[in-house]
Amino acid sequence: MATAVARPAASSFARVSLLIYTLLIVYASWYPFSGWRDMGLLPFDYLWARLPYYWTGFDLWTNVVGYAPFGALVVYALYPRVRSLWAALLSTLAGVALSAVMEAVQTYLPTRIPSNLDLITNSCGTLLGALIGVWTSRYFLRQSRLLEVRRSWFSREASRGLVVVGLWPLALIYPQNHLFGLGHVVPPLSSLLSDLLDTPIDLATWWTNSAQLSAEQYWLAEIIVTACGLTGAVLTMLLLLRKQAPRNMLMAIYLLGAVFVKSLSCALFFAPDNAFAWFTPGAAGGMIVGGLMLAGLSFAPPIAQRRIAGLALIFSLLATNAVPANPYFVSTLQTWVQGKFLNFDGAAQFLSVLWPFLALWFLYHPVHRKSGGQGAPK
Repeated sequence: MATAVARPAASSFARVSLLIYTLLIVYASWYPFSGWRDMGLLPFDYLWARLPYYWTGFDLWTNVVGYAPFGALVVYALYPRVRSLWAALLSTLAGVALSAVMEAVQTYLPTRIPSNLDLITNSCGTLLGALIGVWTSRYFLRQSRLLEVRRSWFSREASRGLVVVGLWPLALIYPQNHLFGLGHVVPPLSSLLSDLLDTPIDLATWWTNSAQLSAEQYWLAEIIVTACGLTGAVLTMLLLLRKQAPRNMLMAIYLLGAVFVKSLSCALFFAPDNAFAWFTPGAAGGMIVGGLMLAGLSFAPPIAQRRIAGLALIFSLLATNAVPANPYFVSTLQTWVQGKFLNFDGAAQFLSVLWPFLALWFLYHPVHRKSGGQGAPK
């Protein structure tokens, strides 16, 4: 009797990643979301304009590289319903449509310039990513050693959680008032209210003027925010692991990866000698406190880990927005390099604000509570 061949499963990881990456593209393309106005041009007039006179190789390559992951993720998200060249074609069309809309809306943003050259390079990036996705889908979505490791170490329901924990180190790229203090909604909220009310509003300045803290209080606040942010993020990662997974090794790699990304971003966007500028006395104290908390909580039942992770992230989120910005941090943020990296700056800030809410959605959603990670491989 012939044995039935199991139908390949769709990848939740790819589909959630595609959704988040699309949101990053939208935010980066329309950042800083201020000064909206009608300039007397139709949204798609840029399509028929001459190619820009001034452009650099850097501009072209960043557009190609920025849309390549989108092309690959669309191919992965379509699997197994649509495969091979049909998936590449649909992915390319989706990238062209997305880029065309992003450029068209920039017509109403005085700080942005819609460009047909950007549309061309973004489309080329999507096509390149789609071809890479077709070529690598067998390795990532079918049978490979990487998939075997994923099934052996991580629970079957962990796909969405892997997206969340994978974004944490990237969310740390944008400067934070406190180390691991993600979810600082005050600056973007100030910008939104300023546009809606057509008057400058700075909630951060209002709060700073009404609640000045001493140096010792800033130090204590950073310890609390750092410890809670670290504990919440690492406990979320531990919830995805099975019993037989090398938990201590993966936890160490996760932390080292986050520190590496944070240090590299400080070196690139500030100055090479500022690679460890984030390592303040408050940050060091918070990492020690967080490490001690994790040393005990790593042995706690998954239910307790989930609850404590959620509470830690909520407390970190509230404290990050309640504590006024450290004057040293404000002066440091002014040296954050934007310029050619304006799109990247917007995406980095969006991810920094989004991550705690994304993690809380994962922790408290009923479907995701199955990812306790204690079962045997399936």
